Amino acid sequence: MKIARTSEAEPVPLQAEWFTGEGIRRDVTRIGAPDAGLTVVSFEPSARTNWHSHSDGQVLFVLDGAGRTATRREAEVPLAVGDVVYVAPGEEHWHGATESSSMRHLAVSFGQTDWLEPVDDPTR
Repeated sequence: MKIARTSEAEPVPLQAEWFTGEGIRRDVTRIGAPDAGLTVVSFEPSARTNWHSHSDGQVLFVLDGAGRTATRREAEVPLAVGDVVYVAPGEEHWHGATESSSMRHLAVSFGQTDWLEPVDDPTR
């Protein structure tokens, strides 16, 4: 058994090359399968990821606040506390906070992450 404590993970500011806006991330641990990781990300209002994909998919668990997400093929949808988002392998997507609320989620990412361009218009 392995216990990872979010409170012990180093808070790191969101990297400008991957995110728009302010926030922090805490890389909790690398787990079981190679290239699988758990990260708690806290987005300030309006902060979001760039477009990106994960070679083996991603699962997001919304812990606090209000957020939004979209894929290249699907329009933006709101996210609320308790929502769970499954992103298929290779699916280009983004996620982040709304303009008026912060959001914190736990991201379980599998495989390699391919970071792409910033989101031009998150309200599409």
